[in-house]
Amino acid sequence: MSLEDLVTKYIASAEHALGTIKIADMNHDQDNVIKIIESAKAYLADAKYYRNQQKFEVSLTSVAYCEGLLDALRLLGAVKFEWPTTGRKEREKKS
Repeated sequence: MSLEDLVTKYIASAEHALGTIKIADMNHDQDNVIKIIESAKAYLADAKYYRNQQKFEVSLTSVAYCEGLLDALRLLGAVKFEWPTTGRKEREKKS
């Protein structure tokens, strides 16, 4: 898989997660949770911009930051979402 293909795959995955994200009813400051989600969206926008500029390493870094923020929020129980599982199911069939 080329770096461009990998970046495109990760961007699609982050778009899916952000499209399904729900803020959990927990003891978290919702304003801060929303700010972090907005930061994740900004990193995703950066990833798309740099992909279009064919700066795939920068794009990959940007989308990785986006995913890191989303995973951190999920691990804290502040949000709920699922990453897409299409590729995982195909890999499990081959094993």
